Amino acid sequence: MAISYMWRGEIDGEEANRLHADAFGHRVYDVAEWDWPALVTRHSLGWVTARDNDALVGFANVVWDGLVHAWIQDVMVASANRNHGVGRQVVAKAVEGARAAGCEWLHVDFDDDLREFYIDACGFTPTNAGLIDLR
Repeated sequence: MAISYMWRGEIDGEEANRLHADAFGHRVYDVAEWDWPALVTRHSLGWVTARDNDALVGFANVVWDGLVHAWIQDVMVASANRNHGVGRQVVAKAVEGARAAGCEWLHVDFDDDLREFYIDACGFTPTNAGLIDLR
């Protein structure tokens, strides 16, 4: 498996929606519902793509406050490519991109079952955080 990683790599809405559905276990959204290229271009500091040849197999979105804080969102790895370091590399490239942009802090929120990945494998420091469900 020869995966290539790119900061602000090209992304197609349909392929991103297929990857999102695979990564998070839901139906594939139509691009009219969830237009990844438009969203990341408008709202993100950057994003990381991971490709196996031409196939999008990994992704992470890096949103920010426009100053020194950035957040990793939507880390996704295709189910067929898990447990091969793709997620770690996607996060590592996100860290590099945020650092190169002058950010001083990179935040991530995650469910408890992902603690080992983010804390142990990716090097994040545990912190307290809060959450309000707005649904």
